[in-house]
Amino acid sequence: MTPRLLSESMDNPAGTGRSPGISYQNLLDTDTHEVPAVLRLESPQFLGDVDIPIDRYISEEWHQREVSCLWSRVWQYACREDEIPEVGDYYIYEIVRASYLVIRVAPDEIRAYPNACLHRGRQLKDYDGRCSEIRCPYHGFAWELNGDLKDVPAVWDFPHVEPESFELPQCAVGIWAGMVFINPDSEAESLHDFLGEIVQHFECWNFGRRYKQAHVAKVIHANWKITQEAFCDAYHVSATHPQILPYLGDTNSQVDIWNNFARAITPGGTPSPELGWKPSEDQIMRTLLDVRVDQELPTAVPSGRTAREVAAEASRDRWRPAAGDWVDQMSDAEMMDSIDYTVFPNLHPWGAFNRILYRFRPNGNDHRSSIMECIFLAPYGDEKPEPAPIHWLGDEEPFTNAPELGMLGKVFDQDVANMAKVQLGLETTRKSGVTLSIYQESKVRWLHQRLSDWVGD
Repeated sequence: MTPRLLSESMDNPAGTGRSPGISYQNLLDTDTHEVPAVLRLESPQFLGDVDIPIDRYISEEWHQREVSCLWSRVWQYACREDEIPEVGDYYIYEIVRASYLVIRVAPDEIRAYPNACLHRGRQLKDYDGRCSEIRCPYHGFAWELNGDLKDVPAVWDFPHVEPESFELPQCAVGIWAGMVFINPDSEAESLHDFLGEIVQHFECWNFGRRYKQAHVAKVIHANWKITQEAFCDAYHVSATHPQILPYLGDTNSQVDIWNNFARAITPGGTPSPELGWKPSEDQIMRTLLDVRVDQELPTAVPSGRTAREVAAEASRDRWRPAAGDWVDQMSDAEMMDSIDYTVFPNLHPWGAFNRILYRFRPNGNDHRSSIMECIFLAPYGDEKPEPAPIHWLGDEEPFTNAPELGMLGKVFDQDVANMAKVQLGLETTRKSGVTLSIYQESKVRWLHQRLSDWVGD
């Protein structure tokens, strides 16, 4: 299914038109290597054409419904396994009004507890770290790592506290590809069932053999859905990122919808149909490498070859020291394209050799601000490097102040320039809803349909 063009007859069935550029599947036919079956999958969905109510972005009442019906019941990514490698290592994960203690209690077991003392409610841990017991800093109640009650100061005054009924309550915990997920609802379906087929999608990319190369976070002055939705489509590229149009096939993206996950694949090394002129292969390469016109192009494109092919070769060479000969089995598509998966409600793991993983959360209990995180998960050689610490950017700091992001910092700053303005616009508009395209923004529609399943209408 592809988007209907405005020039087409409105009598055509919804979603039967498409961008005038080359389709993604046809582009895959030109690949110099074998394309993996996962990229040949197509799962378009017609999700209607109704507006999305703006209350979902601006209403305190809707936010509170998300707090009670979504964030307290859904699976959500907390940390990496290698961020808590030793017994006693713990990580604090926070979402809206809640704080959770994710802790390794045995070499092969991770548990998660509400980060609250059962005596007077004081937060048990304030920072990530390592401990041999879980002791409250307020009055000294203590628990073993496995949650069993260990110590009650002046125990003679608590004859009514029975150790077996004073264990720390547990959240559900699941692990996928080195990522630790928690669900505050201990009776929730398993993480494996929740994730569904995405586990098989990532098997060909050995997604678990990665390390956290970078982690950058910033508070954004917009609802978490506004922030997340900026990374759910390529339709915005022509207006927000015009400098990358010569090498990014924005409106030629393929959008696929499953149950609890979806994806948008945007091809690289191929020009946008929105460009209005046809770039040469050298011009495509120049914009891809972000080389100014007054600078020599370090990688010219030989006659008879495409920038997409040549850039894919260069990417293989770049990753060969870390991934070995495995890169030679990778298609041009896997080296070049933005394969952006979204796991409901807020996690974006990218496929193939693109290192990006996004997470978007409400900023505390404020429905008008959010936390955007970009994590690089990179393959490694013989020895696994230590995970990078989080780099928090200040309120006025641009993403370009995080050099570990490379060229992405410039792109993120362009995206962020829209987000607070969208929030303000939705607070101002007299229109009751947000109008979305049928195909290109269908991943945004999918997010809201899943929200309706969890939160209601």
